[in-house]
Amino acid sequence: MTYTAPVAEISAALNDIAGLSGLIEDGLFPDLDPGLVAAILEEAGKFASERIAPLNRQGDVQGATLENGEVRMPEGWRDVYRQWREAGWAGLAGPGDYGGQGLPVMMSMAVGEMWQSACMSFALNPMLTQGAAETIAQFGCDELKQSYLPKMVPGEWAGTMLLTEPHAGSDLSTLKTMARPRGDGGYLLSGTKIFITFGEHDLVDNIVHLVLARTPDAPPGTGGISLFLVPKYLINSDGSLGERNDVHCLSLEHKLGIHASPTCVMRMGDKGGAKGWLVGEETRGLAAMFTMMNRARLAVGVQGAAIAERAFQRAQAFARERKQGRGPDGRQTAIVNHPDVRRMLLSMKAKTAASRAICFMTARMIDIAERGSDETAHAMASLLTPVAKAFSTDMGVEVACEGVQVHGGMGYIEETGAAQYLRDARIAPIYEGTNGIQAIDLVVRKLPLDGGEAVRSHIASLREIVAGTNASDVPEFGGTAACLEDAVAALEEATAFLLGKLSSDAATALAGASAYLRLFGIASGAVYMAKGALKQTRGENAGAGGAVALARYYAENHAVEAPGLAKSIIAGGSWVLPDAADALAG
Repeated sequence: MTYTAPVAEISAALNDIAGLSGLIEDGLFPDLDPGLVAAILEEAGKFASERIAPLNRQGDVQGATLENGEVRMPEGWRDVYRQWREAGWAGLAGPGDYGGQGLPVMMSMAVGEMWQSACMSFALNPMLTQGAAETIAQFGCDELKQSYLPKMVPGEWAGTMLLTEPHAGSDLSTLKTMARPRGDGGYLLSGTKIFITFGEHDLVDNIVHLVLARTPDAPPGTGGISLFLVPKYLINSDGSLGERNDVHCLSLEHKLGIHASPTCVMRMGDKGGAKGWLVGEETRGLAAMFTMMNRARLAVGVQGAAIAERAFQRAQAFARERKQGRGPDGRQTAIVNHPDVRRMLLSMKAKTAASRAICFMTARMIDIAERGSDETAHAMASLLTPVAKAFSTDMGVEVACEGVQVHGGMGYIEETGAAQYLRDARIAPIYEGTNGIQAIDLVVRKLPLDGGEAVRSHIASLREIVAGTNASDVPEFGGTAACLEDAVAALEEATAFLLGKLSSDAATALAGASAYLRLFGIASGAVYMAKGALKQTRGENAGAGGAVALARYYAENHAVEAPGLAKSIIAGGSWVLPDAADALAG
């Protein structure tokens, strides 16, 4: 059950598809050069493979435990986390003013894939901490920044976000947690939050919670929500840790997967109220929290690609070792030589590559938007984020499921490890906004951006790549270009249909939202893979061997789903509307 970080493939996706090397040449990242990028990826791969990956199975079996209100992590986790932090990995993309290295989001997501593949439970903690630190950096006052970021950015302290409450899931409009002014500029918070990832643990000395709550006179609905910083331990005037705050873990959830990631029920106010401080403006908390959530959504998309990579590696290793059946020569052969097993492995690898490409392209747009103040890139990042989150996590589940199938009966046995990947992967389409919510976001909010100009620009960029593939005249591409042309045409047709329906028949548009997101992901992923493969044909990246064959496989076996999805979006919406309710009868 070992994991070897696919450094060459990640590097190829970063440079050939997401264009990191080109952005470096253009001067967007003046402190970065290709040699440093390669060194970082190589070292991250070693740490992920050698230090973090061995925690995965043990963490699944042992899990996090709650003892007298304190959460204990599995054996060995504290040491590995300390080594990870001391090696400087926590602050990779953090601001330099607070101990970070200020590297691109693309780099953070690339090494993040390695952490997530090595052990998804382990990687959830730094993922949330980075998001919390970014939110404080953007919206916090100077005092909060100076007090908390020098500890959070380097990973000495952790961060969380407290959104969900027991009476509601994704509907934050009914939030009840209360924040009452103390009279000294601070607040006292009371309420209960559920599904809090790493809400309590012993990897760090302090945990900084970002909490959504209402002030007494706030209006109802999401417009009355504010964001507060609530530390586990208060800070003394000299910067040392003071008394324990009135926030604690009531219980841990017993989950399908990610057993070593403590999912906590958190309670505030049992002793008069947890002390907290406003982050940003009062009643503007949801906008501030979405800064953390949007970056987290991309990181969760990377989780999907990461768990898919881990499941593929395990399945391929098993298929090469497992001998069953006979080959053409009549001798017993490894199952990797059976066509159907090879089909499953190719499907797993291709879906992983497509997911990785979409996530890295999303990170590219975020980097350009943040470093170059490019409004077009900002719109593209907004458009791609729900696709990166939902499509990639759906692929993570599909690939992990195929991994179990490759193992056959042994995949249903926990000792092989294949089952854990499926169990771990299944949460990713749910948290940080379910994939259905991502589809709604894509169709209702992102398609109409700039009057639909953002999505039309995206489709135009896909067509450019398809044209380049068609003009390459590389025999090995086979029918790739034709399949891509059909997929992009299907995306364009479905996009025009939905844009037209949004103003006149929103229910029909929403009925096709999930199918549209999948169509968007399939078409975009297929074209991005072809883009990377084109680079290989020109000899620009010797480390991406097999890219052409994989791009062709994905185009000829998965991109061909696109026209059918478009038909479903355009003609099939009525089946999920109220007047078709009798289809569910009985």
